[in-house]
Amino acid sequence: MERLSPDWVPRTRLGRKVLEGEIKTMSEALNSGLPLRETEIVDILLPDLEDEVLDVNMVQRMTDSGRRVNFVVTVVVGNGDGFVGLGRCKGREVGPTIRKSIEMAKLNMIEIKRGCGSWECGCGTAHSLPFQVEGKGGSVVVTFKPSPQGIALAVAEVPRHILRLAGIRDAWGFSKGHTKTTVNYAIAAFDALKKTGSTKVTRRQLEELHIVTGPTEELKIEPEPEPIEESVEDTEEEEAPTEEEVEPPEVPEKEPEEEPSEDEKEKAVKKK
Repeated sequence: MERLSPDWVPRTRLGRKVLEGEIKTMSEALNSGLPLRETEIVDILLPDLEDEVLDVNMVQRMTDSGRRVNFVVTVVVGNGDGFVGLGRCKGREVGPTIRKSIEMAKLNMIEIKRGCGSWECGCGTAHSLPFQVEGKGGSVVVTFKPSPQGIALAVAEVPRHILRLAGIRDAWGFSKGHTKTTVNYAIAAFDALKKTGSTKVTRRQLEELHIVTGPTEELKIEPEPEPIEESVEDTEEEEAPTEEEVEPPEVPEKEPEEEPSEDEKEKAVKKK
């Protein structure tokens, strides 16, 4: 990922809002209704983007001056947490074309829905798709279905990269058509993920399928504060009391015994 230039001057209204701090998340930028035309916006809001080159195809064209060779590159980018983009560009050199494709993929960023839509699971986490979706690209038709936790991505290699960068960990995939065409296969998979974001769901479905749009919200549990142990230097040691300071225990005074009466004395003498 290219680093953000410190002297970036936004040229669009959305870029100015991001630079001023009015828009702080990618979800707000995509839902603002303003077009996304600057890659620096994505670099600021999604700094942990990853990219994957899906296809590098060489195209030849015969002209009057001779044979001209171009390269067509298809790239997918994503943060692995609800955002993914697909880009495709053509150029004479491979390196600049890949960088241009990455920029195009950032401008085509979308936000997807995730959930636990499999009846076999019910774990309550957004690890898979919330419902079945279908996408089309050329002659290729791709169908993604939610799967229980632990199945992983049971799809082909091309859609596996797209699902992984989108943040989906478990899914089943089925495809029809000429899947050897990598570009159409990638477009069909991207179209299927785009439908997850455009599909409307009810509040009951949100609760039952645990649907999350965009990044997952992790609950941060603050640990309990540990008791602070007082150091020996900070606390003053209590001095042991001296003998003079120690007060002797109070001894209770005995009550004086009553003297026996004369009759009792006479009885005691008779017994003896």
